[in-house]
Amino acid sequence: MAKAFAELAFTDTVREMQQEQGSARMYERVLAPDAPQDNRLGPDERQFIALRDGFYQSTVSETGWPYVQFRGGPRGFLKALDDKTLAYADFRGNRQYISTGNLRGDDRIAMILVDYPNSARLKILGRAKLSDDPELIAKLQDVGYKARPERAVVITVEGFDWNCPQHLPVRLTMEELQPILAPFQQELATLREENAALREKLAEG
Repeated sequence: MAKAFAELAFTDTVREMQQEQGSARMYERVLAPDAPQDNRLGPDERQFIALRDGFYQSTVSETGWPYVQFRGGPRGFLKALDDKTLAYADFRGNRQYISTGNLRGDDRIAMILVDYPNSARLKILGRAKLSDDPELIAKLQDVGYKARPERAVVITVEGFDWNCPQHLPVRLTMEELQPILAPFQQELATLREENAALREKLAEG
């Protein structure tokens, strides 16, 4: 775990709970004064982010309620602009604008990115701002994706943590499942051809 993430997530109440449950000592090294902050995205994090086609995002309303939603798009639509900055094109959806409204009042954002086939997930805490910059929006938009972007969401990463894969189910998209299905589909096609040939011979005989 990175120190920057722990300092944000481990409030006094959380530390009290860790103490009660016997896990507080596990994190003493992470929170030590000389421990590195580790709040910059490295090659592993940036590659992981580039391969995702969706993520879960949470914002906080002015009444204190968290709001979680799934943001999806073409693979790689969430882009690492540098080792501290992420951004994505905000496509038009149901036009409730709950997340965007929340971000006007409180710029804090939490994200979970999941790689289901490989049982890996990355948690990110940051601060987000909305941008109408047409050049940035054009840079973020995938020309092959038909959805209309209304704005850009730019996130300054404050901390991140690779989450434990325990209890994470293995799930595959159709794209991820295709290489596994391909040999079976080919075998089925071959058997159908052979079956048709045999029927033809029987009909002639």
